Amino acid sequence: MPKHSKRITLEDVARAVGVSTITVSRALRRPEMVSEGLRTRITKAVAELGYVPDPSARALASRRSNVIGVLIPSVTNNVFTDVLSGLYDTVAGTPYNVQLGNTRYIASVEEDLIRIFLSQRPAGLIVAGIDQSPASRALLEQADCPIVQIMDVSNDPVDMLVGFSHRDAARAASEHLFAQGYRAPAFIGARMDPRSERRLAGFSDAIKAADPNGKLRKLTTQEPSSVHLGGELFDRLLTLEPDTDAIFCNNDDLALGAQFAAQRRGLQIGKDIGICGFNDLEVMSAAYPSITSVRTFRREMGELAARRILARTNDEDAGDPIVDLKWLLCARDSTDRS
Repeated sequence: MPKHSKRITLEDVARAVGVSTITVSRALRRPEMVSEGLRTRITKAVAELGYVPDPSARALASRRSNVIGVLIPSVTNNVFTDVLSGLYDTVAGTPYNVQLGNTRYIASVEEDLIRIFLSQRPAGLIVAGIDQSPASRALLEQADCPIVQIMDVSNDPVDMLVGFSHRDAARAASEHLFAQGYRAPAFIGARMDPRSERRLAGFSDAIKAADPNGKLRKLTTQEPSSVHLGGELFDRLLTLEPDTDAIFCNNDDLALGAQFAAQRRGLQIGKDIGICGFNDLEVMSAAYPSITSVRTFRREMGELAARRILARTNDEDAGDPIVDLKWLLCARDSTDRS
């Protein structure tokens, strides 16, 4: 085929520059969202290859459904319930509808759901986490719609991201235990997904900072988290590590179960044993004694993710592509040694 008869496509430009098609599209439609260096490389490739946008293809690409796809790993976890609450409230009153996909923490299921959603030409896609498989990551990078990853932070999002650092938050909570005078804290965790592993890493960071030769006391399982399991893990941990004087729990369910187990043993919460949870569900402040936890801004996460999808579908400025919502350590009776 003569060279002049071959139409240069967006994929040709992307291949020449070594980036994804969505990055090239973003550079051409919203240049302010791409770094100056990358924008220069893309502009040069467009000129050299003679790429001319196809108006008819662009019009076809704009024919999207009114569905915003949301992929989460659990529909029963209260953490994701809060995220969805913020998302639904933000989308309410707009022409768009939310459609859920439950990945069940299984990478292959997530990949299948991404394919299904993208085949329906969604207005946008919100995906929990940053640890997609290479296949899922590739699908998201090639997607011709806005993508928002939530629940974590990264310097290399697929498109946009709203979350916080689990490692930094866990380290801050663990440092709080040392500051309160505890010297032998331990970690208990369930359903050890990548976000849970980062919380364990933050706990380990605090142990090493307090004592480079300090012992890493931990007990983890891949079982689904529950209050009952928190009590079981607490009892097993004290059997293995009887000198433990504080517990940092992977989530609030485990923390509540650990507190019940400690009380059954006759331990004085805060004095004999310190307990800290993660996420700061309502029950943490309502428990007696009240339980220290790391507050995460889950509802706000859902709101901001939805707003970014809506802004991009309306060709408006979606703001910074990476939003770090941080966290808040809520110190309560369960770690008060005064």
